[in-house]
Amino acid sequence: MQEAGDTTVLGQFDDSTLTAAGVTSRFRRSDGRYVVNTDGSDGRPADFDVKFTFGVHPLQQYLIPLPGGRLQALSLAWDSRPSHQGGQRWFHLYPDQELKAGNPLHWTGIDQNWNYQCADCHSTNVRKNFDPAQNAYRTTWSEISVGCEACHGPASNHLTWATKGDGWRALRNTRGLVIALDERRGITWKTGPGPTAMRSTPRPGSREIGTCARCHARRGQFADAVHAGDNWLDAFRPALLEPDLYHPDGQQREEVFTWGSFLQSRMHAAGVTCADCHEPHSQRLRAPGNAVCAQCHAPAAFDVPAHHHHEPGSRGAACTACHMPATNYMVVDPRHDHSLRIPRPDLGVTLGTPDACSSCHAEQGPQWAADALRRWYPQGKPGFQTFAGTFAAARQGDPAVAGDLASLVDDTAQPAIVRASALAHGTRIGSSPALQAATTEALEDPDALVRAAAAEALQTADPAWRAEHLPALLDDPVRLVRMAADRALAGDPETRLVGDQSTQFAAALAEWTAAQRFNADRPEAHLNLGALQFARGDAAGAITAFRNALAIDPTFIPAAVNLSDVQRAAGDERGAEQTLREVLARDDSAAPAHHALGLSLVRQGRMHEALAALQRAHEIERANARFAYVYAIARHDTGDRTGAIDTLRAARRLAPYDRDIDAALAGYEAE
Repeated sequence: MQEAGDTTVLGQFDDSTLTAAGVTSRFRRSDGRYVVNTDGSDGRPADFDVKFTFGVHPLQQYLIPLPGGRLQALSLAWDSRPSHQGGQRWFHLYPDQELKAGNPLHWTGIDQNWNYQCADCHSTNVRKNFDPAQNAYRTTWSEISVGCEACHGPASNHLTWATKGDGWRALRNTRGLVIALDERRGITWKTGPGPTAMRSTPRPGSREIGTCARCHARRGQFADAVHAGDNWLDAFRPALLEPDLYHPDGQQREEVFTWGSFLQSRMHAAGVTCADCHEPHSQRLRAPGNAVCAQCHAPAAFDVPAHHHHEPGSRGAACTACHMPATNYMVVDPRHDHSLRIPRPDLGVTLGTPDACSSCHAEQGPQWAADALRRWYPQGKPGFQTFAGTFAAARQGDPAVAGDLASLVDDTAQPAIVRASALAHGTRIGSSPALQAATTEALEDPDALVRAAAAEALQTADPAWRAEHLPALLDDPVRLVRMAADRALAGDPETRLVGDQSTQFAAALAEWTAAQRFNADRPEAHLNLGALQFARGDAAGAITAFRNALAIDPTFIPAAVNLSDVQRAAGDERGAEQTLREVLARDDSAAPAHHALGLSLVRQGRMHEALAALQRAHEIERANARFAYVYAIARHDTGDRTGAIDTLRAARRLAPYDRDIDAALAGYEAE
């Protein structure tokens, strides 16, 4: 992040224009300012001054100040690559979307807000300072860009460190702030009997990786009073291997950055840290090309055609081509998958997952690639990540994989993120004795990520069971775990707490609530607060929270659906209907709102109107088994038995393990 000026702005502000999403924008200089004429928050064209540049290569974005202390990232970016690579042009970051004013992804919307979305990773010692009463930010930073203190903690500690006689070992002050990241100090990688080196001593912790993770992970932030060296899970909730973000085999799908992929890798399990491959101060690799891998992997065994089966020096002979395939994000920015996996085109055949071979040889396809690998390696090369089939089946709701998921959770040789993700996947298939036992044991796991995932997985368990097993986590040393346990205990279970448990619950609840208040600029935080209040019997508080969420983002469908549900529970069915119709007037493609409206109309006895709303929800999201099931029930109950059976049969092909669909289909066929 830099002040906009002659030496920092790369884009051509020479009266250039770009037409995208139906809007023609113009970039020019005026009285020393960099000005963009484009559509504003009211949808009308206006002049906006660029205050900061954001990024350098392969693209540069521009930050524009708006009222309330907001800085907004313009969706029009400059492609800073050379012309022969397709660069030196203006382009739209969302070329396939018609983003109009009012859409959260429009450059004036909340999803392009620098204060929330960007600042913490691109500046040093950021304090967001959002004031909900004023609906304004007073965001501050110590350095405008990423400086030494971002990774090494406050420099005030450096003087203390420098005066210590024991040198680098004096790492912490009383707050635990780290001056040096020492996991690699004194370590060598020794060549053993095989062609791959081994770390001389086990990695003692993950302080370096955690320091990198706060910016190089897909995560949500719930506090900013943390520094390098603090446990990053005291301020961040990392994403697990979720279906929208990762393929079933753990490959990156959406923009997940690096941490979640790297934790899956054999390299991480062997003790490798980020700085073994990356020199953090120069931002370069430790060695160019395949040489960075040759630090540990003998070139005579790996950098030869007998291993990679490509011409030496060709694209296919690069280690990263096969083991770290890249995906383009932000249109022009290729990011390597850091799970460092063996290509598995056979999984592409059976599960539809991407693979490095088929990506390069698209005309031949995964079966061709799988056959080739089978010829090259008849002994088989399954790789380090072995959970693909289990996760794929769990995502379809197959209850038969409950035991496999439990085995993943119990297997401490598996990466922590895989074990935590197995717990999350278990919530998709319902309860089973094996999963319940594994989840219970995971509450005492040494890894905080696993403990937190176990607590979250138990949110729908029997209240008495939760009250028995979760209180022990209320004083966990990691805030993420304490908050997960607290949220799972809220409502009925909290009434069963005894003695000091109630005091610990109140303290953890204060932390959880503070985390939501920290993100009071986001509708999701108010949704969370409303859900908590409703679970605790405070319907009025829940309604206020859901309305606050909609005030921030009128298109935020979950808040409207939850608000209508609370209104229904309070006996205000007409109010629930009005809430849903208001949000649908803004976004008619919101399937959950159509579905909720249909249910409201059913309760009001307006069956034909209800059928139309339920049909619309089903048509928008045909893969949603619940929407299909309810629509089929409505078709049956309005006399269309054949149509109900057709809907259920189609739904069963997409959701073959859904018991409600099976039961309804069997009943209607029997009729």
